[in-house]
Amino acid sequence: MEALARLVAAAEPVITADDQKAAAAASSAGFAYGLAAIGPGIGIGYLVGKSVEAMARQPEAAGMVRTTMFLGIAFTEALALIGFVVFILIGL
Repeated sequence: MEALARLVAAAEPVITADDQKAAAAASSAGFAYGLAAIGPGIGIGYLVGKSVEAMARQPEAAGMVRTTMFLGIAFTEALALIGFVVFILIGL
């Protein structure tokens, strides 16, 4: 029985301090990107909703509203891309 216990103990993976640090860095990087994606998601949803409302109220201004909406989406999406870059940098 003792030999079997030694074989099981030898087969168990040993988690080093470096492994724990890497796992902590990966989970914190994922959490950071999750937080970074919340703001742009809310912002884009709000922006598109208000743009659709404006186009419904004044159909003749739909072209200008749509152009402004796409510019706003691009600037808001840039925040999500910055969050992704930070996610990559934290993970390294």
